[in-house]
Amino acid sequence: MEPGKRLLSLDTLRGFDMIFIMGFASIVSSICCLFPGGDSCWLEGQMHHVAWDGLRHHDTIFPLFLFIAGISFPFSYAKQVSKGSSKGKIHLRILKRGFMLFLLGLIYSGLFNLHFSTLRIFSVLARIGFAWMFAALLFVNFKPNARGVIAVCILVGYWLLLRFVPAPDAPAGAGPFSLEGNLVGYIDRILFPNHLLQKGLFDPEGLLSLLPAIVTAMLGMFTGEFVRVDDEKISGGKKSLYMVLAAVALLVVGLLWSTVFPINKKLWSSTFVLVVGAYSLGLFALFYYIIDVRGWKGWTKFFEVVGLNSITIYMAQRIISFWGISDFFVGGLSGLCSEPWAKLIEIVGYFTVSWLFLWFLYKKKVFLKV
Repeated sequence: MEPGKRLLSLDTLRGFDMIFIMGFASIVSSICCLFPGGDSCWLEGQMHHVAWDGLRHHDTIFPLFLFIAGISFPFSYAKQVSKGSSKGKIHLRILKRGFMLFLLGLIYSGLFNLHFSTLRIFSVLARIGFAWMFAALLFVNFKPNARGVIAVCILVGYWLLLRFVPAPDAPAGAGPFSLEGNLVGYIDRILFPNHLLQKGLFDPEGLLSLLPAIVTAMLGMFTGEFVRVDDEKISGGKKSLYMVLAAVALLVVGLLWSTVFPINKKLWSSTFVLVVGAYSLGLFALFYYIIDVRGWKGWTKFFEVVGLNSITIYMAQRIISFWGISDFFVGGLSGLCSEPWAKLIEIVGYFTVSWLFLWFLYKKKVFLKV
């Protein structure tokens, strides 16, 4: 595949991923609640995070985004190399992007409120930025086999560390993978007690759990490398098949391992990396086959509009009152309806306003690049 060539499947998948935090998850939940018992049905439950151990669809959104960011890098790297960029310059760009996302994460957490003593240091954007940054540095400086060994060492080492080094302040009876007993939370409580999502207790984007998150980005980069292989050597159809087989392998290993190391998003457990990596790889293989191999592209625009400005909408939802704009247009209508229908109308209005905002930027060719 040509250096710098953009994969439509990647932008589409990123958009598909992002619509769930743009309000689509709430739309699905609201539709379920229109029916008797819908608020406790399986599908409605998938639109929420698990409390601790386990996995639901909502837990896949964040790591899928990081996985996609990983896929993009081999294309970006090849483009930079083809333009004659030095390794030093590439390193600088990687570091700049990582710290820029960290800064955006601080802004999202309320940096401009000036409450520095309690400002949350960790964030979704910081996790994406630093995990991607370290994975990209490894990509530039190590060959695939070496990176594979590093990834395995990180996952196994993280498991052993958490298994055999419980939190020194764990209450009696608390297991090493529990909320109160894990080493991840202990390190953050010692270093950043007032800067955690759960003050003085735990942060799901904490310091130590960054390590396995790096592997999530690395899995994306392995995938991007593979997709970049010349189609004359491996056809697009075979690439899709091989990716599905690799996803099955990751899933089997992850599920077997989960018998001793629970699948846990908040700990970003090694099993979570593998199982969600399997989901991410399988989903990408599907999108890649449908869009880039078969050429069925007529349906992609809706998602592409979101995927090309994913960081924009993530920040904009924090800054712009899309709820207020939506209420201006549909508030009257929702006020005439019963509570379940009113809730659905309101969230559909919110989602529509958010999407139209991105459509306007798309038409004006305005894209936030980090």
